[in-house]
Amino acid sequence: MEIKILTAPGLGSSGPFHWQTLWEQSIPGTRRIEQQSWDAPVCADWVAAIEDAVAAAGPQVVIAAHSLACMAIAHWAQHTRLSVTGVLLVAPADAEEPNFPAAAMGFSPIPLKTFPFRSIVVASTNDEYCSITRAAFLASQWGSRFVNTGAKGHINANSNLGAWLEGQFLLKELVQNQPTL
Repeated sequence: MEIKILTAPGLGSSGPFHWQTLWEQSIPGTRRIEQQSWDAPVCADWVAAIEDAVAAAGPQVVIAAHSLACMAIAHWAQHTRLSVTGVLLVAPADAEEPNFPAAAMGFSPIPLKTFPFRSIVVASTNDEYCSITRAAFLASQWGSRFVNTGAKGHINANSNLGAWLEGQFLLKELVQNQPTL
């Protein structure tokens, strides 16, 4: 059975040059988890959309979450009974920081329990939405492998990563259930 990939964009969704969009266009079996509101997100709604997408995809699925969607995954992981092959959490946005967008509701406090699936947290040393120290802490609490990707900003389209090959290697690690880096 082939692994399906679900992308979970953050606040505002992912534009045409974001690595998630490029993955959706170039990696077979990849599709986006759509949200009711990309600009005024409610955590419970985002969690429900994740649950519905995973239920439809089946257990042979890997989720590639970015930014605010990482917080939604943390909440979803505490309640779901569904299983996934793994989750790649890229540039988590710290929902407990003072500069966290006021439009995003219900994402704080951040659940700090170990996830019931394999996961990798990828963070940048110069991400304005989450310090590298905080990202490493979240990874340790979630039981995730932590990858410091260096100075890549928020690991989005502004980071000029194109289809982000490093991320594809990490995704492959989750799919194959073996470390690659």
